[in-house]
Amino acid sequence: MNESSSYLLGVFLAIISGSINNIGLVFQKKVVNEVSEDEKFFRSLMKKPLWVMGLLMELIFGSTFLMIAQIYIGPALIPGLMAFGLVFLAIGSARIVRESLKKEEITGILLMIIAIFFLGFSELRIDIGKINMLQPALIINITLFTLSLYLGTVTCEFLQKKSKKFKGILLSLSSGFQFSLTNFWIAPLMAFFTAIFNGTASLGGLIFFIFTSAILIISSIIGIAKIQQAFQVANASRMIPIQQVPIQITPILVYFLVFSLIAPNIFSILFMLIGIFFIIISSFLLAKRQAQLETIK
Repeated sequence: MNESSSYLLGVFLAIISGSINNIGLVFQKKVVNEVSEDEKFFRSLMKKPLWVMGLLMELIFGSTFLMIAQIYIGPALIPGLMAFGLVFLAIGSARIVRESLKKEEITGILLMIIAIFFLGFSELRIDIGKINMLQPALIINITLFTLSLYLGTVTCEFLQKKSKKFKGILLSLSSGFQFSLTNFWIAPLMAFFTAIFNGTASLGGLIFFIFTSAILIISSIIGIAKIQQAFQVANASRMIPIQQVPIQITPILVYFLVFSLIAPNIFSILFMLIGIFFIIISSFLLAKRQAQLETIK
Protein backbone atom coordinates (compact mmCIF):
# COMPACT_ATOMS: atom_id res chain seq x y z
CA MET A 1 0.00 0.00 0.00
CA ASN A 2 1.45 3.38 -1.01
CA GLU A 3 1.62 6.49 1.20
CA SER A 4 -1.45 8.14 -0.33
CA SER A 5 -3.62 5.04 -0.01
CA SER A 6 -2.60 4.38 3.60
CA TYR A 7 -3.28 8.02 4.50
CA LEU A 8 -6.78 7.94 2.98
CA LEU A 9 -7.43 4.61 4.72
CA GLY A 10 -6.43 6.13 8.08
CA VAL A 11 -8.71 9.14 7.52
CA PHE A 12 -11.58 6.85 6.58
CA LEU A 13 -11.04 4.59 9.61
CA ALA A 14 -10.98 7.56 12.01
CA ILE A 15 -14.26 8.89 10.59
CA ILE A 16 -15.80 5.42 10.83
CA SER A 17 -14.60 5.09 14.43
CA GLY A 18 -16.20 8.35 15.52
CA SER A 19 -19.40 7.49 13.67
CA ILE A 20 -19.65 4.02 15.22
CA ASN A 21 -19.00 5.38 18.72
CA ASN A 22 -21.75 7.96 18.47
CA ILE A 23 -24.27 5.68 16.78
CA GLY A 24 -23.60 3.19 19.58
CA LEU A 25 -24.25 5.93 22.13
CA VAL A 26 -27.56 6.76 20.44
CA PHE A 27 -28.61 3.10 20.56
CA GLN A 28 -27.80 2.88 24.26
CA LYS A 29 -29.60 6.10 25.16
CA LYS A 30 -32.67 5.07 23.16
CA VAL A 31 -32.98 1.89 25.23
CA VAL A 32 -32.26 3.75 28.49
CA ASN A 33 -35.09 6.14 27.65
CA GLU A 34 -37.50 3.23 27.29
CA VAL A 35 -36.53 1.27 30.41
CA SER A 36 -38.06 2.28 33.73
CA GLU A 37 -35.56 3.07 36.49
CA ASP A 38 -35.83 0.50 39.28
CA GLU A 39 -33.55 -1.80 41.23
CA LYS A 40 -33.21 -4.04 38.16
CA PHE A 41 -32.37 -1.16 35.80
CA PHE A 42 -28.96 -2.37 34.60
CA ARG A 43 -30.13 -5.98 34.45
CA SER A 44 -32.96 -4.82 32.20
CA LEU A 45 -30.50 -3.03 29.93
CA MET A 46 -28.35 -6.14 29.56
CA LYS A 47 -31.40 -7.99 28.25
CA LYS A 48 -31.96 -5.45 25.47
CA PRO A 49 -30.12 -6.45 22.25
CA LEU A 50 -30.04 -2.85 20.99
CA TRP A 51 -28.32 -1.62 24.19
CA VAL A 52 -25.78 -4.46 24.06
CA MET A 53 -25.14 -3.70 20.39
CA GLY A 54 -24.56 -0.03 21.21
CA LEU A 55 -22.12 -0.94 23.99
CA LEU A 56 -20.19 -3.31 21.73
CA MET A 57 -20.06 -0.65 19.01
CA GLU A 58 -18.38 1.76 21.43
CA LEU A 59 -16.06 -0.58 23.31
CA ILE A 60 -15.04 -2.99 20.55
CA PHE A 61 -15.78 -1.88 17.00
CA GLY A 62 -15.23 1.86 17.43
CA SER A 63 -12.08 1.30 19.47
CA THR A 64 -10.71 -1.20 16.95
CA PHE A 65 -11.10 1.23 14.04
CA LEU A 66 -9.53 3.96 16.18
CA MET A 67 -6.47 1.90 17.00
CA ILE A 68 -5.93 0.87 13.39
CA ALA A 69 -6.35 4.49 12.27
CA GLN A 70 -3.60 5.49 14.72
CA ILE A 71 -1.19 3.22 12.86
CA TYR A 72 -1.87 4.90 9.52
CA ILE A 73 -2.22 8.60 10.42
CA GLY A 74 -1.19 8.98 14.08
CA PRO A 75 -2.79 11.17 16.77
CA ALA A 76 -2.76 14.61 15.12
CA LEU A 77 -5.82 14.32 12.88
CA ILE A 78 -7.86 11.66 14.66
CA PRO A 79 -9.69 13.79 17.30
CA GLY A 80 -10.97 16.12 14.60
CA LEU A 81 -11.94 13.35 12.20
CA MET A 82 -13.75 11.43 14.93
CA ALA A 83 -15.83 14.54 15.69
CA PHE A 84 -17.75 13.71 12.51
CA GLY A 85 -19.67 11.27 14.71
CA LEU A 86 -21.46 14.26 16.27
CA VAL A 87 -23.49 14.43 13.07
CA PHE A 88 -24.99 11.01 13.78
CA LEU A 89 -25.40 11.95 17.44
CA ALA A 90 -27.41 15.03 16.51
CA ILE A 91 -29.62 13.18 14.04
CA GLY A 92 -30.08 10.21 16.37
CA SER A 93 -30.95 12.30 19.42
CA ALA A 94 -33.47 14.27 17.35
CA ARG A 95 -35.15 10.99 16.45
CA ILE A 96 -35.22 9.87 20.08
CA VAL A 97 -36.90 13.05 21.35
CA ARG A 98 -39.03 13.10 18.17
CA GLU A 99 -38.03 16.57 17.07
CA SER A 100 -36.84 17.84 13.72
CA LEU A 101 -33.40 19.33 13.33
CA LYS A 102 -33.31 23.11 13.65
CA LYS A 103 -31.54 25.51 11.30
CA GLU A 104 -28.52 25.96 13.57
CA GLU A 105 -28.14 22.19 13.87
CA ILE A 106 -28.28 21.73 10.10
CA THR A 107 -25.67 24.48 9.85
CA GLY A 108 -23.55 22.61 12.42
CA ILE A 109 -23.76 19.41 10.37
CA LEU A 110 -22.71 21.22 7.18
CA LEU A 111 -19.81 22.90 8.99
CA MET A 112 -18.69 19.54 10.35
CA ILE A 113 -18.66 18.02 6.88
CA ILE A 114 -16.65 20.97 5.54
CA ALA A 115 -14.26 20.69 8.50
CA ILE A 116 -13.60 17.01 7.76
CA PHE A 117 -12.69 17.86 4.16
CA PHE A 118 -10.20 20.49 5.37
CA LEU A 119 -8.63 18.10 7.86
CA GLY A 120 -8.39 15.38 5.24
CA PHE A 121 -6.53 17.70 2.86
CA SER A 122 -4.14 18.91 5.58
CA GLU A 123 -2.09 15.69 5.35
CA LEU A 124 -0.60 16.24 8.82
CA ARG A 125 0.10 12.57 9.24
CA ILE A 126 2.24 10.98 11.94
CA ASP A 127 3.58 7.58 10.88
CA ILE A 128 3.71 5.87 14.28
CA GLY A 129 5.19 2.67 12.85
CA LYS A 130 8.31 4.50 11.67
CA ILE A 131 8.95 6.45 14.88
CA ASN A 132 11.09 5.12 17.71
CA MET A 133 9.01 6.03 20.75
CA LEU A 134 11.99 5.36 23.03
CA GLN A 135 14.13 8.17 21.62
CA PRO A 136 15.36 10.25 24.60
CA ALA A 137 14.30 13.56 22.99
CA LEU A 138 10.85 12.21 22.17
CA ILE A 139 10.40 10.78 25.67
CA ILE A 140 11.23 14.20 27.11
CA ASN A 141 8.69 15.86 24.80
CA ILE A 142 6.02 13.29 25.65
CA THR A 143 6.71 13.69 29.38
CA LEU A 144 6.47 17.48 29.20
CA PHE A 145 3.27 17.27 27.13
CA THR A 146 1.68 14.82 29.58
CA LEU A 147 2.70 16.78 32.66
CA SER A 148 1.42 19.99 31.07
CA LEU A 149 -2.04 18.53 30.52
CA TYR A 150 -2.14 17.09 34.04
CA LEU A 151 -1.04 20.49 35.33
CA GLY A 152 -3.91 22.01 33.35
CA THR A 153 -6.33 19.64 35.08
CA VAL A 154 -4.87 20.37 38.52
CA THR A 155 -5.05 24.11 37.87
CA CYS A 156 -8.68 23.87 36.74
CA GLU A 157 -9.48 21.75 39.78
CA PHE A 158 -7.95 24.38 42.09
CA LEU A 159 -9.66 27.32 40.37
CA GLN A 160 -13.10 25.70 40.20
CA LYS A 161 -13.11 25.46 43.99
CA LYS A 162 -12.52 29.21 44.17
CA SER A 163 -15.00 30.33 41.53
CA LYS A 164 -18.64 29.24 41.45
CA LYS A 165 -19.28 31.35 38.36
CA PHE A 166 -16.76 29.49 36.19
CA LYS A 167 -16.96 26.11 37.96
CA GLY A 168 -18.65 24.29 35.06
CA ILE A 169 -16.30 25.75 32.45
CA LEU A 170 -13.22 24.82 34.44
CA LEU A 171 -14.45 21.28 35.03
CA SER A 172 -15.21 20.89 31.32
CA LEU A 173 -11.73 22.09 30.38
CA SER A 174 -10.27 19.71 32.96
CA SER A 175 -12.14 16.84 31.32
CA GLY A 176 -10.96 17.98 27.89
CA PHE A 177 -7.33 17.92 29.01
CA GLN A 178 -7.69 14.31 30.13
CA PHE A 179 -9.41 13.13 26.97
CA SER A 180 -6.67 14.91 25.02
CA LEU A 181 -4.24 12.63 26.84
CA THR A 182 -6.20 9.49 26.02
CA ASN A 183 -6.36 10.48 22.34
CA PHE A 184 -2.59 10.95 22.32
CA TRP A 185 -1.50 7.93 24.36
CA ILE A 186 -3.29 5.45 22.12
CA ALA A 187 -0.55 6.20 19.59
CA PRO A 188 2.35 4.90 21.76
CA LEU A 189 0.18 1.91 22.61
CA MET A 190 -0.23 1.07 18.94
CA ALA A 191 3.48 1.71 18.34
CA PHE A 192 4.25 -1.05 20.85
CA PHE A 193 1.87 -3.48 19.13
CA THR A 194 3.46 -2.60 15.78
CA ALA A 195 6.90 -3.36 17.26
CA ILE A 196 5.64 -6.77 18.43
CA PHE A 197 4.39 -7.65 14.94
CA ASN A 198 7.69 -6.45 13.46
CA GLY A 199 9.69 -8.46 15.98
CA THR A 200 11.43 -5.35 17.35
CA ALA A 201 9.78 -5.14 20.78
CA SER A 202 12.12 -4.69 23.74
CA LEU A 203 12.03 -4.63 27.54
CA GLY A 204 11.99 -0.86 27.42
CA GLY A 205 9.03 -1.04 25.08
CA LEU A 206 7.21 -3.35 27.50
CA ILE A 207 7.75 -0.92 30.39
CA PHE A 208 6.55 1.90 28.15
CA PHE A 209 3.46 -0.18 27.28
CA ILE A 210 2.59 -0.69 30.96
CA PHE A 211 3.03 3.02 31.63
CA THR A 212 0.90 3.86 28.58
CA SER A 213 -1.91 1.56 29.72
CA ALA A 214 -1.92 3.18 33.16
CA ILE A 215 -2.11 6.68 31.65
CA LEU A 216 -5.02 5.68 29.43
CA ILE A 217 -7.00 4.18 32.31
CA ILE A 218 -6.35 7.04 34.75
CA SER A 219 -7.04 9.79 32.20
CA SER A 220 -10.26 8.14 31.02
CA ILE A 221 -11.59 7.87 34.57
CA ILE A 222 -10.69 11.47 35.42
CA GLY A 223 -12.10 12.77 32.13
CA ILE A 224 -15.45 11.06 32.60
CA ALA A 225 -15.70 12.15 36.25
CA LYS A 226 -14.93 15.82 35.50
CA ILE A 227 -17.45 16.22 32.68
CA GLN A 228 -20.14 14.61 34.84
CA GLN A 229 -19.32 17.06 37.63
CA ALA A 230 -19.59 19.89 35.10
CA PHE A 231 -23.08 18.71 34.09
CA GLN A 232 -24.15 18.95 37.74
CA VAL A 233 -23.40 22.67 37.98
CA ALA A 234 -23.89 23.96 34.42
CA ASN A 235 -25.91 23.45 31.25
CA ALA A 236 -24.61 20.39 29.42
CA SER A 237 -25.24 22.00 26.02
CA ARG A 238 -22.63 24.63 26.92
CA MET A 239 -20.15 22.37 28.67
CA ILE A 240 -19.84 19.74 25.92
CA PRO A 241 -18.33 22.07 23.27
CA ILE A 242 -16.06 23.69 25.88
CA GLN A 243 -14.70 20.22 26.61
CA GLN A 244 -13.95 19.87 22.89
CA VAL A 245 -11.69 22.96 22.78
CA PRO A 246 -8.54 21.34 24.28
CA ILE A 247 -9.35 18.04 22.56
CA GLN A 248 -9.25 19.70 19.15
CA ILE A 249 -6.38 22.13 19.80
CA THR A 250 -3.82 19.82 21.45
CA PRO A 251 -3.25 17.72 18.27
CA ILE A 252 -1.49 20.78 16.79
CA LEU A 253 0.93 20.70 19.74
CA VAL A 254 1.38 16.97 19.30
CA TYR A 255 2.39 17.33 15.66
CA PHE A 256 4.71 20.32 15.92
CA LEU A 257 6.05 20.19 19.48
CA VAL A 258 5.87 16.59 20.70
CA PHE A 259 6.97 14.85 17.49
CA SER A 260 8.79 17.95 16.14
CA LEU A 261 7.48 17.39 12.62
CA ILE A 262 7.39 19.85 9.74
CA ALA A 263 4.17 20.40 7.78
CA PRO A 264 4.25 19.24 4.14
CA ASN A 265 3.36 22.80 3.06
CA ILE A 266 1.83 26.03 4.36
CA PHE A 267 -1.62 24.95 3.20
CA SER A 268 -1.47 21.93 5.52
CA ILE A 269 -1.33 24.21 8.56
CA LEU A 270 -4.01 26.49 7.15
CA PHE A 271 -6.35 23.58 6.35
CA MET A 272 -5.92 22.08 9.82
CA LEU A 273 -6.61 25.40 11.56
CA ILE A 274 -9.71 25.99 9.46
CA GLY A 275 -10.90 22.45 10.11
CA ILE A 276 -10.43 22.76 13.88
CA PHE A 277 -12.20 26.14 13.89
CA PHE A 278 -15.22 24.72 12.04
CA ILE A 279 -15.32 21.67 14.32
CA ILE A 280 -15.44 23.82 17.46
CA ILE A 281 -18.18 26.05 15.97
CA SER A 282 -20.10 22.97 14.84
CA SER A 283 -19.75 21.44 18.32
CA PHE A 284 -21.43 24.49 19.84
CA LEU A 285 -24.27 24.28 17.30
CA LEU A 286 -24.81 20.54 17.82
CA ALA A 287 -24.25 20.49 21.58
CA LYS A 288 -27.92 20.88 22.46
CA ARG A 289 -28.74 17.51 20.94
CA GLN A 290 -25.80 15.84 22.65
CA ALA A 291 -26.91 17.40 25.93
CA GLN A 292 -30.36 15.87 25.47
CA LEU A 293 -28.76 12.43 25.31
CA GLU A 294 -26.61 13.13 28.36
CA THR A 295 -29.72 13.92 30.42
CA ILE A 296 -31.06 10.42 29.76
CA LYS A 297 -29.74 8.26 32.60
